[in-house]
Amino acid sequence: MELGHVVVLAGGLSYEREVSLRSGRRVAEALRSLDISVELRDADATLLDALANDPPDVVFPVLHGAAGEDGSIRDVLELIGIPYVGARPDACRISWDKPSAKAVVRQAGLLTPDSVALPKELFHDLGAASVLDWIVKRLGLPLFVKPTRGGSALGSSVVHEAHELPSAMVACFAYGDTALVEQYIEGTEVAVSVIERDGEPHALPAVEIVAPGGRYDYTARYNAGDTEFITPARLTPEATARATAAAVTAHRALNLRDLSRTDLIVTPTGEPHFLEVNVAPGMTETSLLPRAITAANLTLATVCQNLLHHRFT
Repeated sequence: MELGHVVVLAGGLSYEREVSLRSGRRVAEALRSLDISVELRDADATLLDALANDPPDVVFPVLHGAAGEDGSIRDVLELIGIPYVGARPDACRISWDKPSAKAVVRQAGLLTPDSVALPKELFHDLGAASVLDWIVKRLGLPLFVKPTRGGSALGSSVVHEAHELPSAMVACFAYGDTALVEQYIEGTEVAVSVIERDGEPHALPAVEIVAPGGRYDYTARYNAGDTEFITPARLTPEATARATAAAVTAHRALNLRDLSRTDLIVTPTGEPHFLEVNVAPGMTETSLLPRAITAANLTLATVCQNLLHHRFT
C-alpha cells in the first residue's frame, strides 16, 4: 500500500521547541522529496480535531522534551487509533526517566555510571550542604549533573571541584525538579543510533562527539561548526562492536521500537558506559541520527519512509 497522507508532529511547548521545529521541517522536506504528501503540524489545541477530521495514514512524532518523549502524545495517538512511528507510551515513560532507564539497562548487563537522584524538595529538606558533602564522599569527583528528565543537555554541567556542585544543582533545578548526579566517566563520547528493519534493531555507525572544551552543551549541539563529529567514531574494532552491541541491548531492554539513539562514554580500555537513551532523536542538520544514516550510505528520506511504511502496513 502507498502512503497517502502523513503528519509530522513538531514544536510543542518544551524548552526544546525550536529544535523540534527544525527537526520536523527536515523530516517533512525529506519525505516530500519522495513525493509523499506531508502535513507538518504543531502539538497545539487544534491538533486533535485536525487528526479526527482528516485522519492521516501514519504520524511521525518529532517532538522533543516532555510531551514528545514521556509517552503522553503517543497515549493520545493510541486513544484516537492513529498509527505512529516510534516507541509506545510505557517504553517512553521508562526511557524518559534517566534513573529508571539506567536501572533497566544495568539489569540487562550494561555498565552505567554510579549515581544518585535528588528531588529539589528533599535536597533542601535534608540540608543542601550535608547532602552535597555525602555525594562527593560517595561518588567522588568529577561529577556530571543533569535533570532526570529532559534533553539537549539543558541544565547539565560537569563538576570538577566540590565548590562547583551547589551552582550546578541550581542550574539543574532550573530545568527539572529532580537532579541526577553521576560519576563522570573519562573517555570518548559517542552516540549510537538504532533503526529497525523488518522488526529487528540494527545499529548505525557510531558518531564520535568532540565538543569545544569537552562540553557538549546546548550551544555545541545546535550551532553548526561548534562541535566536531567524527563518523565512524575513532574506536578500535573491538570497542566499536561493544558500543554498537550496547545500543542494541538498550533498545531491546527498554522495549523500544523503530528508532532510538543511545549516548555512551567509551573508556580507554574500550568499555562502553550507558548514559541515556533518546526515543525521539533530533533530525536537524547538526543532529547525530542523520549523520549516522549518511555514514551508513542511507538517506534520511528512505529511512523515514521505511519506518512509516512499517507502521502503515
